[in-house]
Amino acid sequence: MHPIYLDHAASTFLRTEVREVMEPLLGVPANPSSLHRWGRRAHGMLEEARGVVAGVLEVEAREILFVRGGTEANNLAILGRAGAVRGEGGSPHVVVSAIEHHAVLDTLEGVRSMGGRGTVLPVDAAGAPDPHALERALENPPAVVSVMAVNNETGALPPLGEVSAACRAGGVVFHTDAVQAPGHIPLPPLARLADLLSLSGHKTGGPVGTGILRVRRGVALAPLLHGGGQEWGLRPGTQDVAGAVGMAEALRLASREQEEAHRRLTGLSALLQGRLRAGIPGLRIHGAAGERSPHILSVGIPGADPDLLLPALDMEGIAASRGSACSSGASRPSHVLEATLGGTALEGYAPLRLSLGRDTSTEEVLRAADAVILVARRLSSEVVGST
Repeated sequence: MHPIYLDHAASTFLRTEVREVMEPLLGVPANPSSLHRWGRRAHGMLEEARGVVAGVLEVEAREILFVRGGTEANNLAILGRAGAVRGEGGSPHVVVSAIEHHAVLDTLEGVRSMGGRGTVLPVDAAGAPDPHALERALENPPAVVSVMAVNNETGALPPLGEVSAACRAGGVVFHTDAVQAPGHIPLPPLARLADLLSLSGHKTGGPVGTGILRVRRGVALAPLLHGGGQEWGLRPGTQDVAGAVGMAEALRLASREQEEAHRRLTGLSALLQGRLRAGIPGLRIHGAAGERSPHILSVGIPGADPDLLLPALDMEGIAASRGSACSSGASRPSHVLEATLGGTALEGYAPLRLSLGRDTSTEEVLRAADAVILVARRLSSEVVGST
């Protein structure tokens, strides 16, 4: 029995089509700033990739910056915006939601080190930011407001239209971490809502270490790195042409396949959820109060030891996670679940995130559900037996 990978929200397999477009660029001189034939070829391929991404998002090519991952894109968006405000003589204020990835939440420390301040908006059970808290935060226009497009732990889809409208009415720059969006929700509407938009290659069949920040024309950012004029001076350093070409192809394919993938994953997610509900009494579905992306199913398993659940599933050949891969080894509860459920509500439940991908099959979903049920019953009986 082959192992089953249900951790696509953490990272995906490199697509064959992506590998094929990258291979001609691997191991050859590809500095797009050089003026010789190799440099001119690399420059042409870089700009072609930029055009592909711009076409997928339906924005200007000049608004696409190639960076080294979603974390860097988020940092450049938030700290870069805060730095620009500080450079203009202001005291930067950054507003984020309580369920953001740590790549956003942890930037608030950097903002404070600039002499600025950060506000964390509380959210409801569906992951939607409190509209009254947002309204208060916008009274003195902040440097930037950041609310993610798809939550990486629960799949929650916050109401970006409402947040974007409030920011636009107040003349405030709006950023969205859209790392989990490609292939699952349409990207052009997100680009129309947000002034700054972050993407990552390896979440959608692209190469690890690649990312994109879309910067709407007219939005001022300060660079975080110094030492060159690449990417209009906002991201100096020799560009990874092979990575850019690969990420552009991955985004193009994900966008082309999005509608069909959404229908297929919606069916698989419903099958998985129904099977788990029937087999595990008291199962909790995280984010069930609102709309969710079908590729992420986060559940709470009653009576199971959180520290034993993932190793036990791994022994059954199931790759899954608690939540964010960046904090999967942490013993403290997920900040996302704390924000949406409350701290005390987490007691007695083991969190489990099962995230589906483009190659996930019905057979794999059924096998995985049976394995989770088996492990849940085993761990629950061990807890009962030890008391």
